[in-house]
Amino acid sequence: MFLSRSVIRSVDVTLIVHAFMFNMILGGGFATGTIDLGGLEVCGPDNLGATFYEPSSMPDGFFVLGHYSQCNNKPLFGWVLGAKPGASDPLSLAIPTGYSLIWTSEAQKIKQDDNGYIWLPVAPDGYKPVGYIVTTSPEKPSLERIRCVRSDYTEIAEFDRWIWGLKNEIDPKGLNVYRSRPKDRGVQAMGVSTGSFMVQNTGGSADVSLPYCLKNTKNTLLAMPMPNQINALINAYSPIIYFHPDEKYLPSTINWYFQNGALLYQKGLENSPSPIEPDGSNLPQGGSDDGSYWLDLPIDNSAKEKVKKGDLDSANAYFHVKPMFGATFTDIAIWVFYPFNGPARAKLEFLTISLGKIGLKSVYFSEHSGGTLLDASQVEFEKGNKPVAYASLNGHAFYSKPGLVLQGNGRNGIRNDTAKGKAVMDTGVRAVVVSVNHLTLVEPPWLNYSRKWGPKLSYDIAKEIEKVKKVLPGRLKEVLERIVNGVPNEVLGEEGPSGPKMKNNWSGDEKY
Repeated sequence: MFLSRSVIRSVDVTLIVHAFMFNMILGGGFATGTIDLGGLEVCGPDNLGATFYEPSSMPDGFFVLGHYSQCNNKPLFGWVLGAKPGASDPLSLAIPTGYSLIWTSEAQKIKQDDNGYIWLPVAPDGYKPVGYIVTTSPEKPSLERIRCVRSDYTEIAEFDRWIWGLKNEIDPKGLNVYRSRPKDRGVQAMGVSTGSFMVQNTGGSADVSLPYCLKNTKNTLLAMPMPNQINALINAYSPIIYFHPDEKYLPSTINWYFQNGALLYQKGLENSPSPIEPDGSNLPQGGSDDGSYWLDLPIDNSAKEKVKKGDLDSANAYFHVKPMFGATFTDIAIWVFYPFNGPARAKLEFLTISLGKIGLKSVYFSEHSGGTLLDASQVEFEKGNKPVAYASLNGHAFYSKPGLVLQGNGRNGIRNDTAKGKAVMDTGVRAVVVSVNHLTLVEPPWLNYSRKWGPKLSYDIAKEIEKVKKVLPGRLKEVLERIVNGVPNEVLGEEGPSGPKMKNNWSGDEKY
């Protein structure tokens, strides 16, 4: 199975440079340009384009909350939020009482156009800073240049991806600049990312706290898309999957899998498996993955070989819509079902795309033991807005580029071969929305099947490894053992995968 998470920013993200436009269907509070967080409205300022920059041309009444930073090895691509007090709570913002100097480049032997100074606002009692100011002067900035946010509109933030530092990698003893993110994330979490950065200056003398993120105190879903808006997003941003030219095991619909002989097994009754109804209505519902039930391919060899190959011509994608980051993002998860995964069994895989109000923000490619999050500027596109993913041969992990990726250390690992074959799938064609958190929707019975979608042991990898080890020299035997020990059980075929609702990303954030 394959998931594509489309994250729609409902605030005005005019800072995005690589924005892919389409006609947004407006309605309710979705894509209106601002979100009321319960007395504090947020919007995005205009883009000036720099490694560190100060937002300008703020809409009337809005104030800067923090500056933006990104690395120089990719096109300018990002956003930050501005804010203004809501009519019901005019004291939600406050001018800082001063600044703490977090870091300066004065004494650094680095290439720079000017000396740089990073300042953290000192918030008055009852308020928190949610971003930094960056200047080229050692003089403290004007207090009017930024606003602090009252504590009840903030939550704890934490370091996200590393942006840069004085070295080419994270320096535990020096300066590091990171993206920021809410510490608590998920469909119930109310933390809202500001788009700003965070500084870790281990070698500095300043003893100050880190900035916070925002909080949606209204806990409202008014900014979430309605059905026609969801359909528009699917049509515009659904990913395109390319399969390897040698791929034998392709996706199908889940109903096709059931109709063509998939079987339900029960512990203690292994010799009498049950056929599955086309809609999965006779599958056990709810509960936990206790090993009592599992699914497997047909017993008949001819039927088994047919099911293994899948049915790409009729395959569809299954969409799950959920709120994230205080309901300021809309996640659209797209699951695609594979009846067979190489020498193993049914497989669940996913990819994530994050959209801004005016275009795609980032893409998350799932892999066997995690995944890779890339900005949209690093991703291949077709048909305008549609990101391209490459499914690895047999394993069905997803990557942003064709080629060979080794899962392991150095030049040794499990092969993940990808290439642009003739078999291709546009996940927006035959799309089926199966779950929407903020709307009432009847879910298919198979979605609430909590047990394994494959047998406990479908491939004796241990025997195969022993055969290989016999012909390897001593040092390579140890390398092989380390590689195999670091590969997830599902890749090795030791246990079947679980269904979409059993994954952490169903109610959480795929990346984390």
